[in-house]
Amino acid sequence: MRRWGRGRRSACPPVRARANLAGTGFPDTAVWAYDGRIPGPELRFRQGDTARIAFANGLPEATTIHWHGLRVPNAMDGVPGPSQPPVPAGGRFDYEFPLKDAGTFWYHPHVNSGVQVAHGLTGAFIVEEREPIRVDRDLLWLLGDWRLTREAELAGGFGHPMDATHAGRIGNTVTINGAVRDRVPVRAGERVRLRLINAANARVFALDFQGHAPRVIALDGQPVTPHAPADGKVVLGPGQRADLVIDMAGRPGEGFDVVDGFYPRMAYRLTRLTYSAEAPLRDSPLDAPIALAANPLPEPDLAGAVRQDVVLDGGMHGAMPKNAGPRGPFWALNGVAAMNHQSMGHHLDPLITVKRGQTQVTAFVNETGWWHPMHLHGFPFRVLSRNGRPAEHREWRDTVLLGPRETAEIAFVAEEAGDWMLHCHVLEHQETGMMAVLRVTA
Repeated sequence: MRRWGRGRRSACPPVRARANLAGTGFPDTAVWAYDGRIPGPELRFRQGDTARIAFANGLPEATTIHWHGLRVPNAMDGVPGPSQPPVPAGGRFDYEFPLKDAGTFWYHPHVNSGVQVAHGLTGAFIVEEREPIRVDRDLLWLLGDWRLTREAELAGGFGHPMDATHAGRIGNTVTINGAVRDRVPVRAGERVRLRLINAANARVFALDFQGHAPRVIALDGQPVTPHAPADGKVVLGPGQRADLVIDMAGRPGEGFDVVDGFYPRMAYRLTRLTYSAEAPLRDSPLDAPIALAANPLPEPDLAGAVRQDVVLDGGMHGAMPKNAGPRGPFWALNGVAAMNHQSMGHHLDPLITVKRGQTQVTAFVNETGWWHPMHLHGFPFRVLSRNGRPAEHREWRDTVLLGPRETAEIAFVAEEAGDWMLHCHVLEHQETGMMAVLRVTA
């Protein structure tokens, strides 16, 4: 993969590689990696740039790149079938698209996704604001989740029905930027912008920054009124992102744990913020605004909107699709289970059809006993309500996390014609039925 134009970096094809995921004392793990590293290169541009990326496939199978959360032309969306042919082993494809929005985004394959992402094919895509907020450091934590053997190799069993019908392929090793990090050095008095990306197949994170008071300034790359996270925990479903501002209020030499407690019986320390012995950078928090400028998104016209709701069903203890077999499909949207061949493309009849420029309102109704991060390609959406109550922040998102039996109502403007994917970002759910097409007609 090579980047050119106004870009400042280059990148190489996805290849087989080895990386030390499990930490000191463990052997390296065989992975698939963009540019031969885990995660792939951090691609940084500025709002208003045009991204031009020459992609060469060095894997033993077909793949694509999906630019998760970015508003790109349909032909650049990286979905095999609706937007482009799969890129075969040894093949090439040129991606080019304008960068309308600033924010924290990421990239990953959309072919055989459950296997390819679990092998390491993820990377951050950062679009800097024309006028960034003032901070002392801009940090990125791309969170990965790996199921490893005692020998630190990737465990097999991809697509196993136990994972597919339950919570997905949850691993046993969590990494920050491709490694187990026991500590993250910080300095007393500094202000940090922390960009979090959940690049896991299925794991949901709920991060508690003990001893600190993070403020959320963006969700899924889109600015939001700065606020404290609910219950003090930053919750991220697969595919979701959050930008935080954290004033490092500890004293030199102190340390504070960052704990992931989403699964009550599986809580663990993700890392530890470790203060250096240096004198504080400042004696009081930085006196500078943290609110981000809004991106140029079209506001939904609720009065003239069309509506179609989407019911999520299936999985263990749910209503299984009529055509379910030993290997699936196990999940359905409005009673329809997606039947597709990942290596050939997502060729699906549309579940929803809307005219270009029309506002669409949809309620996702989760009738299952499992968590589902529902991701829409192409169009960031307003979250209008949750479980019948107005959403507190009315945030823009591209992935909304629904708990068991929950409902979330969203609205968006269908800006561009084409077939756009709508799916659960628990990849084992996506690949076994919980995927559909939104068709936007000219």
